[in-house]
Amino acid sequence: MTMDEEKVADEGLNVQSELEETQRSLREIKLMIEQSQVELTKLTQRNAAITAHLQQVQTKIAQTPPEEIRMAYDSALDAQQRLFVMRGQLEKLQSEKTHLEKYKTSLERPGVSSAAPASGAALGGGKPSSSGIEMIVNAQEAERQRLSRQMHDGPAQAMSNFILQTEIAMRLLDVDPAQAKEELGSLKTSAMGTFQKVRNFIFELRPMMLDDLGLVPTVRKYVEAFKEQTNLDVTLTVTGNERRFETYLEVMIFRAVQELMGNAARHSQASTLKIYLDLGNDLVRVSVDDNGKGFDSDVVQGGNSLGLKLIRERAEMLGGLFEIDSAPGKGARVVFSVPAHAA
Repeated sequence: MTMDEEKVADEGLNVQSELEETQRSLREIKLMIEQSQVELTKLTQRNAAITAHLQQVQTKIAQTPPEEIRMAYDSALDAQQRLFVMRGQLEKLQSEKTHLEKYKTSLERPGVSSAAPASGAALGGGKPSSSGIEMIVNAQEAERQRLSRQMHDGPAQAMSNFILQTEIAMRLLDVDPAQAKEELGSLKTSAMGTFQKVRNFIFELRPMMLDDLGLVPTVRKYVEAFKEQTNLDVTLTVTGNERRFETYLEVMIFRAVQELMGNAARHSQASTLKIYLDLGNDLVRVSVDDNGKGFDSDVVQGGNSLGLKLIRERAEMLGGLFEIDSAPGKGARVVFSVPAHAA
């Protein structure tokens, strides 16, 4: 057998191995989708029952004790949040399934060589391994749990209080109009604060300006909002040619910046945070530096930091690099770069 024949045979084995791994990953994710669909059906039924009970309470709100009203609204909000989280998880799983099926089709085409993984990457993120899928799903679920807790402790609780304040104001209208007016003023102030929190949550989930204006304006807006929420001294430096990139690339970079800034605020005890965004002709390079307590970078990279692992995997999947420079007591710098694919 000649060297060329050996190379062709090796490439065939590589493609076959990739195909088998992809098929196995597809079976696993299909099972996860089936399980999620069963859970979604249960949550939908539970949500319908709780909504029906809430409607009954609303028809008798004048005769219903405030505590029972609060419990009815809390139960309805909790059911809606669980339903929202499960629907989001199912959508992400179905998206991963679609990518895997496209990659599988590309592997099954005649003449596919070991270069097939590159074609998979062109689909918008490449073919994740089974462990990669698990890591992505776990990271997404952890983020949804965080947002769910914030919604429950913030806007959801506030909405329950709105119901009680409205009930108090209604009962005071005939007895003490001045006190009723004061209650309504307090209710308006609370509603405005809650509305702003909801807007912040929506921006974190999916800022619409990322689609409309692109990466740089969205990062600038997020940095300004982040400074107000955390009171950290945050600076953003943008260099290079500002332009639009492929949608998947803008989403990946924004989510990575969001994760790194959040990590610095939650864990580093930092007072200053510096973000550098270099838009080169060939590479987009991002650096996030903080002056916090630092950490052992070897331990973190080998540990359970799903966010950092996901950034590393995405960057490397797109043909880029990921680096961490930190030590206990010396702050931290996280740098990643990806090829600059213009829109």
